[in-house]
Amino acid sequence: MTDGITVRILGDFGPFSRMGKSIAYQITIGQSTYLIDCGAPLFQQIGSQGLKEIKGLIITHCHDDHKRWFTDLALFSMYESDINHKVFFLASEDIHDELMKASGPALNRSLSNDSKNIIDIAYEEYINYRIIGPRAKYRIVSVDEGRGKTVLYITDRHGNVVGPDIAKIIISRKTKRPRMLFHDPHYREWVEPESFYPFSSSAFYEEDRNNYTGPEGFTIEAIKAPVWHGIPCIGIKITTGEETLIFSSDTAHDKYLWKQLYTEKRTQQLKMSKKEFESAAVIYGDINVYIERVWSEERYREASNAFNDAVVIHDVSAGNSIVHTDYEKLNNTFLRKNKVLLTHSLDRITSEWVLCDTGKSFRIKGKKFFEIVGDELYPMNADIYHKEAGKYYTGYKNDKGRYTVYEKDGLLGLSADEGAGHGKPLYRVDIYEDISGKYFPKLEEKNAVYMERGDGKIELIKFTKEGSRGEIVDNYRSNLLKGGVP
Repeated sequence: MTDGITVRILGDFGPFSRMGKSIAYQITIGQSTYLIDCGAPLFQQIGSQGLKEIKGLIITHCHDDHKRWFTDLALFSMYESDINHKVFFLASEDIHDELMKASGPALNRSLSNDSKNIIDIAYEEYINYRIIGPRAKYRIVSVDEGRGKTVLYITDRHGNVVGPDIAKIIISRKTKRPRMLFHDPHYREWVEPESFYPFSSSAFYEEDRNNYTGPEGFTIEAIKAPVWHGIPCIGIKITTGEETLIFSSDTAHDKYLWKQLYTEKRTQQLKMSKKEFESAAVIYGDINVYIERVWSEERYREASNAFNDAVVIHDVSAGNSIVHTDYEKLNNTFLRKNKVLLTHSLDRITSEWVLCDTGKSFRIKGKKFFEIVGDELYPMNADIYHKEAGKYYTGYKNDKGRYTVYEKDGLLGLSADEGAGHGKPLYRVDIYEDISGKYFPKLEEKNAVYMERGDGKIELIKFTKEGSRGEIVDNYRSNLLKGGVP
Protein backbone atom coordinates (compact mmCIF):
# COMPACT_ATOMS: atom_id res chain seq x y z
CA MET A 1 0.00 0.00 0.00
CA THR A 2 1.36 3.43 -0.95
CA ASP A 3 0.42 6.88 0.29
CA GLY A 4 -0.75 8.09 -3.10
CA ILE A 5 1.38 9.38 -5.97
CA THR A 6 3.65 12.39 -5.49
CA VAL A 7 4.43 14.57 -8.51
CA ARG A 8 7.16 17.19 -8.38
CA ILE A 9 7.12 19.64 -11.28
CA LEU A 10 10.70 20.02 -12.52
CA GLY A 11 9.70 21.97 -15.62
CA ASP A 12 6.34 22.93 -17.11
CA PHE A 13 7.00 25.51 -19.83
CA GLY A 14 6.68 25.08 -23.59
CA PRO A 15 9.63 24.86 -25.99
CA PHE A 16 9.73 28.59 -26.80
CA SER A 17 9.59 29.82 -23.22
CA ARG A 18 11.98 32.51 -22.01
CA MET A 19 12.00 30.69 -18.66
CA GLY A 20 14.06 27.89 -20.24
CA LYS A 21 12.71 25.10 -18.04
CA SER A 22 10.91 22.86 -20.55
CA ILE A 23 9.25 19.63 -19.41
CA ALA A 24 10.08 17.09 -16.69
CA TYR A 25 8.29 15.49 -13.73
CA GLN A 26 9.58 13.54 -10.77
CA ILE A 27 7.17 10.80 -9.71
CA THR A 28 7.42 9.09 -6.32
CA ILE A 29 5.36 6.08 -5.27
CA GLY A 30 6.40 4.55 -1.98
CA GLN A 31 10.20 4.22 -2.14
CA SER A 32 10.38 4.36 -5.95
CA THR A 33 11.14 7.55 -7.87
CA TYR A 34 10.96 7.95 -11.65
CA LEU A 35 11.37 10.74 -14.17
CA ILE A 36 8.78 11.35 -16.86
CA ASP A 37 10.54 13.29 -19.61
CA CYS A 38 13.84 15.09 -19.10
CA GLY A 39 13.63 18.41 -20.92
CA ALA A 40 14.12 20.52 -17.77
CA PRO A 41 17.62 21.24 -16.36
CA LEU A 42 17.73 18.18 -14.10
CA PHE A 43 21.12 18.76 -12.50
CA GLN A 44 19.97 22.20 -11.39
CA GLN A 45 16.53 21.02 -10.26
CA ILE A 46 17.33 17.86 -8.28
CA GLY A 47 21.13 17.66 -8.26
CA SER A 48 23.47 14.76 -8.85
CA GLN A 49 22.46 13.00 -5.63
CA GLY A 50 18.80 13.19 -6.57
CA LEU A 51 19.57 11.75 -10.00
CA LYS A 52 21.40 8.82 -8.42
CA GLU A 53 18.19 7.89 -6.61
CA ILE A 54 16.06 7.80 -9.76
CA LYS A 55 14.85 4.26 -10.51
CA GLY A 56 13.95 4.87 -14.13
CA LEU A 57 13.30 7.34 -16.94
CA ILE A 58 10.21 7.43 -19.16
CA ILE A 59 10.10 9.57 -22.31
CA THR A 60 6.84 10.42 -24.07
CA HIS A 61 8.32 11.63 -27.38
CA CYS A 62 11.48 12.97 -28.97
CA HIS A 63 10.93 16.72 -29.13
CA ASP A 64 13.88 18.36 -27.40
CA ASP A 65 11.80 20.09 -24.72
CA HIS A 66 10.91 16.59 -23.47
CA LYS A 67 14.22 14.71 -23.93
CA ARG A 68 16.93 17.39 -23.94
CA TRP A 69 18.96 15.91 -21.04
CA PHE A 70 18.78 12.27 -22.11
CA THR A 71 22.36 11.98 -23.33
CA ASP A 72 23.65 13.84 -20.26
CA LEU A 73 21.88 11.34 -18.01
CA ALA A 74 23.41 8.48 -19.97
CA LEU A 75 26.91 9.98 -19.72
CA PHE A 76 26.41 10.77 -16.02
CA SER A 77 25.47 7.15 -15.28
CA MET A 78 28.44 5.88 -17.26
CA TYR A 79 31.16 8.11 -15.81
CA GLU A 80 29.99 9.03 -12.29
CA SER A 81 32.22 6.86 -10.10
CA ASP A 82 29.65 5.79 -7.50
CA ILE A 83 26.88 4.79 -9.93
CA ASN A 84 26.97 1.10 -10.78
CA HIS A 85 23.96 0.84 -13.07
CA LYS A 86 22.84 1.94 -16.51
CA VAL A 87 19.93 4.28 -17.11
CA PHE A 88 16.77 2.20 -16.76
CA PHE A 89 14.74 3.54 -19.66
CA LEU A 90 11.09 2.87 -20.49
CA ALA A 91 9.54 3.89 -23.80
CA SER A 92 7.54 2.52 -26.69
CA GLU A 93 9.30 0.71 -29.51
CA ASP A 94 9.03 3.65 -31.95
CA ILE A 95 10.20 6.27 -29.44
CA HIS A 96 13.16 4.14 -28.40
CA ASP A 97 14.23 3.71 -32.03
CA GLU A 98 14.00 7.47 -32.63
CA LEU A 99 15.93 8.29 -29.45
CA MET A 100 18.66 5.78 -30.21
CA LYS A 101 19.23 7.45 -33.60
CA ALA A 102 19.19 10.97 -32.15
CA SER A 103 21.55 10.25 -29.25
CA GLY A 104 24.04 8.12 -31.17
CA PRO A 105 26.47 10.90 -32.18
CA ALA A 106 26.80 12.00 -28.53
CA LEU A 107 27.22 8.52 -27.08
CA ASN A 108 28.85 6.13 -29.52
CA ARG A 109 32.42 7.46 -29.32
CA SER A 110 34.78 8.59 -26.59
CA LEU A 111 38.43 8.39 -25.57
CA SER A 112 40.05 5.37 -23.96
CA ASN A 113 40.99 5.52 -20.27
CA ASP A 114 44.51 6.68 -21.16
CA SER A 115 43.08 9.22 -23.67
CA LYS A 116 45.25 7.74 -26.45
CA ASN A 117 42.55 6.12 -28.58
CA ILE A 118 39.12 6.99 -29.91
CA ILE A 119 36.93 4.07 -28.93
CA ASP A 120 33.46 2.92 -29.91
CA ILE A 121 30.82 2.50 -27.20
CA ALA A 122 27.60 0.62 -27.82
CA TYR A 123 24.32 2.31 -26.92
CA GLU A 124 23.49 -0.71 -24.75
CA GLU A 125 26.46 0.05 -22.49
CA TYR A 126 24.64 3.19 -21.34
CA ILE A 127 21.00 2.17 -21.46
CA ASN A 128 18.98 -0.65 -19.93
CA TYR A 129 15.93 -0.45 -22.18
CA ARG A 130 12.57 -1.91 -21.24
CA ILE A 131 9.70 -1.61 -23.70
CA ILE A 132 6.29 -0.32 -22.61
CA GLY A 133 3.44 -0.56 -25.06
CA PRO A 134 2.85 -3.45 -27.48
CA ARG A 135 5.13 -4.38 -30.34
CA ALA A 136 3.82 -3.86 -33.86
CA LYS A 137 3.11 -7.03 -35.85
CA TYR A 138 4.64 -5.44 -38.95
CA ARG A 139 7.64 -3.18 -39.44
CA ILE A 140 9.83 -1.64 -42.12
CA VAL A 141 13.28 -3.24 -42.28
CA SER A 142 16.39 -2.36 -44.27
CA VAL A 143 18.19 -5.31 -45.86
CA ASP A 144 21.76 -5.11 -47.20
CA GLU A 145 21.78 -7.14 -50.41
CA GLY A 146 25.47 -6.58 -51.12
CA ARG A 147 27.42 -4.38 -53.53
CA GLY A 148 26.20 -1.30 -51.71
CA LYS A 149 22.56 -2.06 -52.39
CA THR A 150 20.07 -1.63 -49.54
CA VAL A 151 16.42 -2.57 -49.98
CA LEU A 152 13.44 -1.77 -47.76
CA TYR A 153 10.84 -4.42 -46.99
CA ILE A 154 7.87 -4.79 -44.69
CA THR A 155 8.08 -7.95 -42.61
CA ASP A 156 6.04 -9.58 -39.89
CA ARG A 157 7.55 -10.47 -36.52
CA HIS A 158 8.77 -13.79 -37.91
CA GLY A 159 10.77 -12.05 -40.62
CA ASN A 160 8.42 -12.97 -43.46
CA VAL A 161 8.12 -10.34 -46.19
CA VAL A 162 4.60 -8.94 -46.47
CA GLY A 163 3.09 -8.44 -49.90
CA PRO A 164 1.90 -5.08 -51.29
CA ASP A 165 -1.73 -6.18 -50.96
CA ILE A 166 -1.27 -5.96 -47.15
CA ALA A 167 1.23 -3.12 -46.66
CA LYS A 168 3.32 -0.68 -48.69
CA ILE A 169 6.23 1.66 -48.04
CA ILE A 170 5.67 5.32 -48.89
CA ILE A 171 8.92 7.32 -49.02
CA SER A 172 8.62 11.08 -48.62
CA ARG A 173 10.38 13.08 -51.31
CA LYS A 174 10.93 15.86 -48.75
CA THR A 175 12.51 13.87 -45.92
CA LYS A 176 13.38 10.52 -47.60
CA ARG A 177 11.73 8.94 -44.57
CA PRO A 178 9.75 5.71 -45.13
CA ARG A 179 6.26 5.38 -43.64
CA MET A 180 3.95 2.39 -43.75
CA LEU A 181 0.62 2.25 -45.56
CA PHE A 182 -1.52 -0.65 -44.37
CA HIS A 183 -4.70 -2.20 -45.74
CA ASP A 184 -7.14 -2.48 -42.86
CA PRO A 185 -9.09 -5.76 -43.12
CA HIS A 186 -12.21 -4.37 -41.40
CA TYR A 187 -12.66 -1.06 -43.23
CA ARG A 188 -10.98 -2.41 -46.37
CA GLU A 189 -9.24 0.94 -46.64
CA TRP A 190 -5.63 2.07 -46.80
CA VAL A 191 -4.47 3.66 -43.55
CA GLU A 192 -1.28 4.64 -41.75
CA PRO A 193 -1.27 2.11 -38.89
CA GLU A 194 0.72 4.28 -36.47
CA SER A 195 -2.12 6.83 -36.59
CA PHE A 196 -5.09 4.58 -37.24
CA TYR A 197 -4.86 2.00 -34.47
CA PRO A 198 -4.83 2.29 -30.67
CA PHE A 199 -2.44 0.02 -28.81
CA SER A 200 -5.36 -2.30 -27.99
CA SER A 201 -5.93 -3.17 -31.67
CA SER A 202 -5.16 -6.79 -32.55
CA ALA A 203 -5.08 -5.94 -36.26
CA PHE A 204 -1.67 -4.31 -35.97
CA TYR A 205 -0.30 -4.79 -32.44
CA GLU A 206 0.66 -7.86 -30.46
CA GLU A 207 -1.52 -8.74 -27.49
CA ASP A 208 1.11 -8.11 -24.78
CA ARG A 209 0.87 -4.44 -23.71
CA ASN A 210 4.23 -4.73 -21.89
CA ASN A 211 3.02 -2.84 -18.83
CA TYR A 212 5.71 -2.28 -16.22
CA THR A 213 4.99 -3.28 -12.62
CA GLY A 214 6.97 -1.44 -9.94
CA PRO A 215 8.18 -2.95 -6.65
CA GLU A 216 5.25 -1.43 -4.73
CA GLY A 217 2.76 -3.07 -7.09
CA PHE A 218 1.88 0.00 -9.19
CA THR A 219 1.76 -0.26 -12.99
CA ILE A 220 3.10 2.03 -15.70
CA GLU A 221 1.28 1.73 -19.02
CA ALA A 222 1.83 3.40 -22.38
CA ILE A 223 -1.34 4.77 -24.01
CA LYS A 224 -1.65 6.12 -27.53
CA ALA A 225 -5.32 6.64 -28.39
CA PRO A 226 -5.71 10.22 -27.00
CA VAL A 227 -2.23 11.40 -28.04
CA TRP A 228 -2.25 13.26 -31.37
CA HIS A 229 0.96 15.19 -31.90
CA GLY A 230 2.42 14.39 -35.32
CA ILE A 231 5.43 12.30 -34.28
CA PRO A 232 5.60 8.97 -32.41
CA CYS A 233 4.23 9.91 -29.00
CA ILE A 234 2.69 8.17 -25.99
CA GLY A 235 0.82 9.13 -22.86
CA ILE A 236 1.75 7.54 -19.54
CA LYS A 237 -0.82 5.95 -17.24
CA ILE A 238 0.25 5.15 -13.67
CA THR A 239 -2.09 3.05 -11.57
CA THR A 240 -1.92 2.10 -7.90
CA GLY A 241 -4.61 0.34 -5.90
CA GLU A 242 -6.48 3.63 -5.36
CA GLU A 243 -5.06 6.19 -7.81
CA THR A 244 -4.84 6.66 -11.57
CA LEU A 245 -2.59 9.40 -12.94
CA ILE A 246 -2.23 10.12 -16.65
CA PHE A 247 0.37 12.27 -18.35
CA SER A 248 -1.31 12.98 -21.65
CA SER A 249 1.97 14.08 -23.24
CA ASP A 250 1.51 16.70 -25.99
CA THR A 251 -1.74 16.34 -27.89
CA ALA A 252 -4.23 18.26 -29.98
CA HIS A 253 -7.23 17.30 -27.83
CA ASP A 254 -10.46 18.37 -29.50
CA LYS A 255 -13.39 15.95 -29.50
CA TYR A 256 -14.85 17.48 -32.67
CA LEU A 257 -11.54 17.10 -34.49
CA TRP A 258 -11.17 13.54 -33.21
CA LYS A 259 -14.62 12.61 -34.50
CA GLN A 260 -13.74 13.98 -37.94
CA LEU A 261 -10.55 11.92 -37.96
CA TYR A 262 -12.50 8.67 -37.74
CA THR A 263 -15.69 9.56 -39.65
CA GLU A 264 -14.23 11.26 -42.73
CA LYS A 265 -13.64 8.93 -45.67
CA ARG A 266 -11.00 10.35 -48.01
CA THR A 267 -10.63 9.74 -51.71
CA GLN A 268 -7.17 8.63 -52.80
CA GLN A 269 -5.39 11.03 -55.17
CA LEU A 270 -3.56 8.42 -57.22
CA LYS A 271 -0.97 9.53 -59.77
CA MET A 272 -0.91 6.06 -61.29
CA SER A 273 -3.44 3.48 -62.34
CA LYS A 274 -5.29 1.52 -59.67
CA LYS A 275 -3.56 -1.65 -60.88
CA GLU A 276 -0.11 -0.05 -60.60
CA PHE A 277 -0.92 1.17 -57.10
CA GLU A 278 -2.14 -2.23 -55.92
CA SER A 279 1.03 -3.98 -57.13
CA ALA A 280 3.53 -1.36 -55.90
CA ALA A 281 5.54 -2.29 -52.78
CA VAL A 282 7.39 1.04 -52.58
CA ILE A 283 6.03 4.43 -53.65
CA TYR A 284 7.71 7.84 -53.54
CA GLY A 285 5.41 10.68 -52.57
CA ASP A 286 3.14 12.09 -49.88
CA ILE A 287 1.48 9.34 -47.84
CA ASN A 288 -1.52 11.58 -47.15
CA VAL A 289 -2.77 11.26 -50.74
CA TYR A 290 -3.09 7.49 -50.22
CA ILE A 291 -4.61 7.45 -46.71
CA GLU A 292 -8.36 6.82 -46.84
CA ARG A 293 -9.12 7.27 -43.14
CA VAL A 294 -6.95 8.78 -40.38
CA TRP A 295 -8.37 7.18 -37.21
CA SER A 296 -10.36 4.04 -36.61
CA GLU A 297 -13.58 4.21 -34.61
CA GLU A 298 -11.80 1.93 -32.15
CA ARG A 299 -9.18 4.61 -31.53
CA TYR A 300 -11.80 7.34 -31.17
CA ARG A 301 -13.81 5.36 -28.62
CA GLU A 302 -10.70 4.54 -26.63
CA ALA A 303 -9.47 8.15 -26.74
CA SER A 304 -12.89 9.42 -25.60
CA ASN A 305 -12.77 7.25 -22.47
CA ALA A 306 -9.03 7.40 -21.78
CA PHE A 307 -9.25 9.89 -18.91
CA ASN A 308 -12.20 8.43 -17.00
CA ASP A 309 -11.58 8.42 -13.22
CA ALA A 310 -8.00 9.67 -13.66
CA VAL A 311 -6.16 12.77 -12.54
CA VAL A 312 -4.61 14.17 -15.73
CA ILE A 313 -1.54 16.33 -16.30
CA HIS A 314 -2.31 17.87 -19.67
CA ASP A 315 -0.56 20.27 -22.05
CA VAL A 316 -2.08 23.64 -22.92
CA SER A 317 -1.32 26.39 -25.40
CA ALA A 318 -3.18 29.22 -27.08
CA GLY A 319 -3.89 30.56 -30.53
CA ASN A 320 -4.21 27.60 -32.90
CA SER A 321 -1.08 25.79 -31.82
CA ILE A 322 -1.98 22.80 -34.10
CA VAL A 323 -0.11 20.15 -32.07
CA HIS A 324 -1.27 21.14 -28.57
CA THR A 325 -4.59 21.72 -26.82
CA ASP A 326 -5.61 25.36 -27.10
CA TYR A 327 -6.91 26.86 -23.86
CA GLU A 328 -9.97 28.23 -25.63
CA LYS A 329 -10.88 24.67 -26.71
CA LEU A 330 -10.61 22.98 -23.31
CA ASN A 331 -14.40 22.84 -23.10
CA ASN A 332 -14.34 20.85 -26.35
CA THR A 333 -12.36 18.05 -24.70
CA PHE A 334 -13.21 14.97 -22.67
CA LEU A 335 -11.31 16.42 -19.70
CA ARG A 336 -12.93 17.40 -16.41
CA LYS A 337 -11.68 20.62 -14.85
CA ASN A 338 -11.55 19.33 -11.27
CA LYS A 339 -9.24 16.46 -12.28
CA VAL A 340 -6.75 18.33 -14.50
CA LEU A 341 -3.42 20.05 -13.93
CA LEU A 342 -2.42 22.11 -16.97
CA THR A 343 1.24 22.09 -17.99
CA HIS A 344 3.44 23.07 -20.96
CA SER A 345 1.96 26.55 -20.55
CA LEU A 346 2.87 29.94 -21.93
CA ASP A 347 5.04 32.37 -19.96
CA ARG A 348 1.92 34.49 -19.43
CA ILE A 349 -1.43 32.77 -19.04
CA THR A 350 -4.65 33.24 -17.07
CA SER A 351 -6.71 30.12 -16.44
CA GLU A 352 -9.76 28.86 -14.56
CA TRP A 353 -8.13 25.42 -14.73
CA VAL A 354 -5.33 24.66 -12.27
CA LEU A 355 -1.87 25.48 -13.64
CA CYS A 356 1.30 23.58 -12.83
CA ASP A 357 4.37 25.58 -11.89
CA THR A 358 8.01 24.57 -11.73
CA GLY A 359 8.96 23.68 -8.16
CA LYS A 360 5.46 22.75 -7.00
CA SER A 361 4.65 19.28 -5.70
CA PHE A 362 1.27 17.58 -5.81
CA ARG A 363 -0.12 14.47 -4.14
CA ILE A 364 -2.70 12.34 -5.91
CA LYS A 365 -4.85 10.56 -3.32
CA GLY A 366 -7.80 8.53 -4.52
CA LYS A 367 -9.52 10.52 -7.26
CA LYS A 368 -8.31 13.96 -6.09
CA PHE A 369 -5.09 15.96 -6.13
CA PHE A 370 -3.63 18.33 -3.54
CA GLU A 371 -0.66 20.66 -3.39
CA ILE A 372 2.03 19.70 -0.89
CA VAL A 373 3.06 22.69 1.23
CA GLY A 374 5.42 21.67 4.02
CA ASP A 375 3.65 18.86 5.85
CA GLU A 376 0.20 19.97 4.73
CA LEU A 377 -1.98 19.03 1.76
CA TYR A 378 -4.04 21.85 0.24
CA PRO A 379 -6.78 21.57 -2.39
CA MET A 380 -6.44 23.93 -5.35
CA ASN A 381 -9.61 25.95 -4.73
CA ALA A 382 -8.84 29.31 -6.36
CA ASP A 383 -11.17 30.79 -8.96
CA ILE A 384 -8.33 31.87 -11.23
CA TYR A 385 -4.65 30.98 -11.76
CA HIS A 386 -2.21 33.34 -13.42
CA LYS A 387 1.44 33.08 -14.49
CA GLU A 388 3.50 36.08 -15.52
CA ALA A 389 7.19 37.06 -15.50
CA GLY A 390 8.18 33.88 -13.68
CA LYS A 391 5.65 34.39 -10.88
CA TYR A 392 2.54 32.39 -10.00
CA TYR A 393 -0.66 34.00 -8.73
CA THR A 394 -4.07 32.82 -7.58
CA GLY A 395 -7.30 34.79 -7.60
CA TYR A 396 -10.48 34.57 -5.52
CA LYS A 397 -13.76 36.17 -6.52
CA ASN A 398 -14.66 39.36 -4.68
CA ASP A 399 -17.11 41.93 -6.03
CA LYS A 400 -14.83 44.63 -4.60
CA GLY A 401 -11.60 43.06 -5.84
CA ARG A 402 -8.97 45.25 -7.48
CA TYR A 403 -8.52 43.03 -10.56
CA THR A 404 -10.96 42.06 -13.27
CA VAL A 405 -10.90 38.81 -15.23
CA TYR A 406 -11.63 39.40 -18.91
CA GLU A 407 -12.44 37.08 -21.80
CA LYS A 408 -11.40 37.80 -25.37
CA ASP A 409 -11.55 35.30 -28.24
CA GLY A 410 -11.86 32.45 -25.75
CA LEU A 411 -8.75 33.44 -23.80
CA LEU A 412 -8.73 34.96 -20.32
CA GLY A 413 -6.83 38.02 -19.19
CA LEU A 414 -6.28 39.83 -15.91
CA SER A 415 -6.01 43.57 -15.39
CA ALA A 416 -6.44 46.23 -12.72
CA ASP A 417 -7.22 48.77 -15.43
CA GLU A 418 -10.71 49.01 -16.83
CA GLY A 419 -11.01 49.37 -20.56
CA ALA A 420 -12.84 47.96 -23.56
CA GLY A 421 -9.60 46.71 -25.11
CA HIS A 422 -9.25 43.93 -22.54
CA GLY A 423 -12.38 42.12 -23.73
CA LYS A 424 -15.56 41.12 -21.95
CA PRO A 425 -15.38 41.58 -18.14
CA LEU A 426 -16.36 38.40 -16.29
CA TYR A 427 -15.83 39.02 -12.57
CA ARG A 428 -13.58 40.77 -10.08
CA VAL A 429 -10.98 39.03 -7.94
CA ASP A 430 -8.42 39.54 -5.21
CA ILE A 431 -5.00 38.39 -6.39
CA TYR A 432 -2.40 36.63 -4.25
CA GLU A 433 1.21 35.90 -5.03
CA ASP A 434 2.10 32.26 -4.50
CA ILE A 435 5.44 31.74 -2.76
CA SER A 436 6.23 28.06 -2.13
CA GLY A 437 2.51 27.34 -1.89
CA LYS A 438 1.81 30.18 0.55
CA TYR A 439 -0.46 33.06 -0.50
CA PHE A 440 0.21 36.78 0.01
CA PRO A 441 -1.61 39.83 -1.39
CA LYS A 442 -0.16 40.90 -4.74
CA LEU A 443 2.16 43.84 -4.25
CA GLU A 444 1.34 47.02 -6.10
CA GLU A 445 4.37 48.96 -4.83
CA LYS A 446 7.42 48.81 -7.07
CA ASN A 447 9.77 49.24 -4.11
CA ALA A 448 8.57 46.12 -2.26
CA VAL A 449 9.15 42.38 -2.67
CA TYR A 450 8.36 39.17 -0.84
CA MET A 451 11.34 37.01 0.09
CA GLU A 452 11.41 33.52 1.54
CA ARG A 453 13.81 33.05 4.44
CA GLY A 454 15.84 29.96 5.22
CA ASP A 455 13.37 29.00 7.96
CA GLY A 456 10.48 29.06 5.45
CA LYS A 457 8.92 32.28 6.73
CA ILE A 458 8.09 35.04 4.26
CA GLU A 459 9.32 38.60 4.70
CA LEU A 460 7.87 41.67 3.04
CA ILE A 461 10.87 43.86 2.26
CA LYS A 462 10.43 47.54 1.43
CA PHE A 463 13.19 49.64 -0.08
CA THR A 464 13.60 53.34 0.70
CA LYS A 465 16.29 55.94 0.21
CA GLU A 466 17.55 55.13 3.69
CA GLY A 467 17.82 51.39 2.98
CA SER A 468 15.56 48.36 3.29
CA ARG A 469 13.37 47.01 6.03
CA GLY A 470 11.62 43.67 6.31
CA GLU A 471 8.80 42.22 8.37
CA ILE A 472 7.38 38.71 8.57
CA VAL A 473 3.93 38.50 6.98
CA ASP A 474 1.08 36.03 7.42
CA ASN A 475 0.11 33.34 4.95
CA TYR A 476 -3.48 33.92 3.77
CA ARG A 477 -4.03 30.48 2.28
CA SER A 478 -5.72 28.84 5.27
CA ASN A 479 -8.29 31.66 5.48
CA LEU A 480 -8.95 31.43 1.75
CA LEU A 481 -9.36 27.68 2.05
CA LYS A 482 -12.25 28.28 4.44
CA GLY A 483 -13.88 30.64 1.98
CA GLY A 484 -13.03 33.83 3.81
CA VAL A 485 -11.75 37.01 2.18
CA PRO A 486 -9.13 38.62 4.48
